[in-house]
Amino acid sequence: MRRLRAQMRSFDRGMQLLMVNQFGINLGFYMLMPYLADHLAHGLGLAAWAVGLVLGVRNLSQQGMFWLGGTLADRIGYKPMILTGCALRTGAFALLAVADTLPALIIACAATGFAGALFNPAVRAYLADGAGERRVEAFACFNVFYQAGILLGPLAGLALLTFDFPLVCAVAAVIFAVLAVVQARALPPRRPAPDPHRERGLRGIATDWRTIGSNRPFVLFSAAMAGSYLLAFQTYLALPLQARTLLGDSSSTAMGVVFAVSALVAVAGQLRLTDWARKRLDAPKAIAIGLAVMGAAFLPLLPGPHRTAHGMAAALGLAGLVLCAALLAAGSALLYPFEMDTLVRLSGDRMVATYYGAYSTVAGIAVAGGNLAVGALFDLAARTNTPWLPWTALTALGLGCATALTGLRRTGHLHPAPAAAPASA
Repeated sequence: MRRLRAQMRSFDRGMQLLMVNQFGINLGFYMLMPYLADHLAHGLGLAAWAVGLVLGVRNLSQQGMFWLGGTLADRIGYKPMILTGCALRTGAFALLAVADTLPALIIACAATGFAGALFNPAVRAYLADGAGERRVEAFACFNVFYQAGILLGPLAGLALLTFDFPLVCAVAAVIFAVLAVVQARALPPRRPAPDPHRERGLRGIATDWRTIGSNRPFVLFSAAMAGSYLLAFQTYLALPLQARTLLGDSSSTAMGVVFAVSALVAVAGQLRLTDWARKRLDAPKAIAIGLAVMGAAFLPLLPGPHRTAHGMAAALGLAGLVLCAALLAAGSALLYPFEMDTLVRLSGDRMVATYYGAYSTVAGIAVAGGNLAVGALFDLAARTNTPWLPWTALTALGLGCATALTGLRRTGHLHPAPAAAPASA
């Protein structure tokens, strides 16, 4: 804690505020979202297809709109997009507190997702711009607050659920309203330096996106890193499926332990891992090792029991789940600050929010498509009695991504590309 406090204070007021802001964002979001599906299915009595539709709209409206949020942040400024996103999520959560029809729920969840698409690229671009050459340190500190919100959010939501779900929504809305007001008053404005070569309007936006699409190092890096987001998401897909298989009705309690361990590893280990890597590794090698660790995280699940277990078998199964989550968190914490720094370098320090938005959109597409594949692998494993199949495939994905990053490093592709230069009008 002392190290975190000292490192945080080494940055300016705006940076400090954004780190605390990210804790508040995740606190408000994760006190509500883990319990939304249960509220829709059991509290409101929606059919399973309707629950899937509502959750899918929320995910699509965020992951699919990151490109737009990044583009607007670069053209309008970082602070306006952060404030707009927080205000929109305030209204969305307030609507969720009272919505009881499918159209209203879809509108609320679409607004919730779009709000995240507005402020996420802007926050990261603001941090990158404010940190200068200390981007790795800034993003390491930022990730501690990010993960702390993920850790405490579900616990706060669980406590509020003893009353009812609308109260959870109302408290989350209040958190985002406070964040919007505080940042409106205290966050210093920051926006990219003016670019005289940059066109305005829709034509300029199209030119920006052609520039990004022609930036070969960025495209290759995005493709190589997309698998890391799919691997990280398995804490919410593959691990709960395995917990249900192993532990039956006790799986919810077990996953609470898994989520807590995952967040604690990231919070406690982030600064130490970053300091260790900065002294011994260059950025591409740190990212590659992080990817390899994330792939290896699924190995502890290979020898475990593959059906409802009791006693020692259940304990071993839970231990495998916890170890997997811990390794996923450690690998992600190791690579994250260097990943964010590499994106800025590959952008040539231009259109940083747009690059972050494009990168997040690619990651979102990878998660959506990859989760379908992971689900299909679980079905295939059940039909063919090959329970090791999903874990082997996920391990291979992590190692394959690490190999791809190593190849990009050796061929010199992880350096700013000429395509990042200003495009002619």
